[in-house]
Amino acid sequence: MSELLKISLPDGSLREMPQGSTPADVAAAIGPGLAKAAIAARVNGELRDITRPFEGDAELALVTSRDEADALELARHDYAHVLAEAVQSLFPGTQITFGPATDDGFYYDVMAPAGREPFSMDDLPAIEEEMRRIIKADKPLRREVWSREQLIEKWQADGETFKAEWAAELPEDEELTVYWSGDDWLDMCRGPHLASTGRLDPQAFKLMRVAGAYWRGDQANAQLTRIYGTGWLNKKQLDAHLHRLEEAAKRDHRKLGREMDLFHLQEEAHGSVFWHPKGYKIWRELEAYMRRKMDGADYREIKTPQVMDAHQWEQSGHWGKYRENMFVIPDVVPNTADEGALIPDDADWMALKPMNCPAHVLVFKQGITSYRDLPIRLGEMGCCHRNEPHGALHGLMRVRQFTQDDAHIFCTEDQVVEEVRKFCELADTVYKDFGFSYEIKLALRPEQRFGSDADWDKAEEELRNAVREAGMASEEYGWEELPGEGAFYAPKLEWHLTDAIGRTWQVGTIQSDRVLPERLDASYVGEDGERHRPVMLHRAIFGSYERFIGILIEHHAGRMPLWLAPVQAVVATIVSDADDYALEVEAKLKAAGLRVESDLRNEKINYKVREHSVAKVPHLLVVGMREAEEGKVAMRTLGEKEQQFLTLDDAIAQLKANALAPDLR
Repeated sequence: MSELLKISLPDGSLREMPQGSTPADVAAAIGPGLAKAAIAARVNGELRDITRPFEGDAELALVTSRDEADALELARHDYAHVLAEAVQSLFPGTQITFGPATDDGFYYDVMAPAGREPFSMDDLPAIEEEMRRIIKADKPLRREVWSREQLIEKWQADGETFKAEWAAELPEDEELTVYWSGDDWLDMCRGPHLASTGRLDPQAFKLMRVAGAYWRGDQANAQLTRIYGTGWLNKKQLDAHLHRLEEAAKRDHRKLGREMDLFHLQEEAHGSVFWHPKGYKIWRELEAYMRRKMDGADYREIKTPQVMDAHQWEQSGHWGKYRENMFVIPDVVPNTADEGALIPDDADWMALKPMNCPAHVLVFKQGITSYRDLPIRLGEMGCCHRNEPHGALHGLMRVRQFTQDDAHIFCTEDQVVEEVRKFCELADTVYKDFGFSYEIKLALRPEQRFGSDADWDKAEEELRNAVREAGMASEEYGWEELPGEGAFYAPKLEWHLTDAIGRTWQVGTIQSDRVLPERLDASYVGEDGERHRPVMLHRAIFGSYERFIGILIEHHAGRMPLWLAPVQAVVATIVSDADDYALEVEAKLKAAGLRVESDLRNEKINYKVREHSVAKVPHLLVVGMREAEEGKVAMRTLGEKEQQFLTLDDAIAQLKANALAPDLR
């Protein structure tokens, strides 16, 4: 009789199972409810098929749909495979390549059969129906181990040139697996998968769009069609996601930016923003707010050059790590009269700064700094340039020229935890002023990095301790550690904001850096009279003004809080006889410090109301002859059905009270 396997469960219990048993067998042994609910398993920490036999004694955690992260990953992976099978079923001769899960769904890259046009949106309804047929057929998903030669032979025989090419490059010593869908379709895949297609909900996915894609991401290779879908565990989740997308489209900051006349983008300055007066008013209010916050926290504001010598970037390490994302210029100008003039091979190079930190070190190094002077907090509304790929640019969210609310704190090792704690509390007040909830993540050391392991150990623990001392290393703040996500020179704390429709945005950061002070030879004189390296804390709260404004526009759907609204009120006339009174009202509102315009056009009042509502003006003060005679206004507030009839003085008092920035109330 063969020896029984010892399977340890999360509750500490032990199950003895026969050789060849699977996690599904353990679930069935525990009870029929779990057998039905279990969809996969973590075996010794590795996510696996529930039908894959144990190789020996193991620790087992059964996965159900309540384990949403794992369940969604599995479902989306399966939807991708079902998509590929459906396309090949409907369109024989289609070649398949790869199809991963994504953050909200899946995609698969395919090549249409010879002589057929690439797949289009018109093909998606039929593909969806075929996917539902495959799901309802409840086809078993079965794992097999194949040799590389078997894979190559299979793909070549089927005319799958892309798969054959990839299989030929797989390492010989790696376990290579395929998954069968029933007995008539297979794909090359590491897995894991659900037990059968029927474990998917046929009403919980939707194909969204098609796009061009190149084989292996190389423009020199064949062009494929990428079919995108979104996939969920049930129809309720799908409907909620589609609703979020609908809301996101309504809130798109690019659309609202046009309607509200805030900014525009154009090819002549691709990746940079043309701010209009109304949009720049939002910027100025944010900048004034942040300056008050930084002044109150004892930061000293500085201004540093836009262009610096390449040698400085080489010394800092950015030239080697970040050169492809920097805009560089020669420190010599060829003679323009000579058409064939070239930049000399030995020319020195300059670069537009992609970040402010090396320049702040140079300011810190001016003069002799004593330990008594520390901490020194240097802040800058610093304009930076990064050569982002053309396809990655996205409105205000991803640009090539941006301005950060940047600061660097130079301190002793003993001061690090306290300075980071203070920053956590400062960031908390800012985000709450803007109505955001947030989560804090700790991004840990990446594989490629500068600095010793001892320094990284110390820096990571300092950040943990600071968040603990701030009382934020808890479930309430979504505390999580992210292995490998730190910068090449330092670990960092990240603030992830949640907006009005549940999306998250990574905004603020603070990094504990011992690398840059060493590379740029920054030092202070310690109590012992010797030179010591400061620790450099890189920190930002808004991140970039451009992106933060984009987030605010989408979060508020353009209806900015009154203190940020570029136009806080419009005085609109019903009849031209009230023009003089409207101008008097406008003048008094302006004298009270409010941002106001008047609308004296010969248009119907309903037309004016609609137009200013589209422009998201918070308050419309409607005046006619009755209001002029009584010294009153009819105040309409955006989003409210009822209007208020107020004396002008009461209206001014109400608007002034609500128009103060949160930190001034």
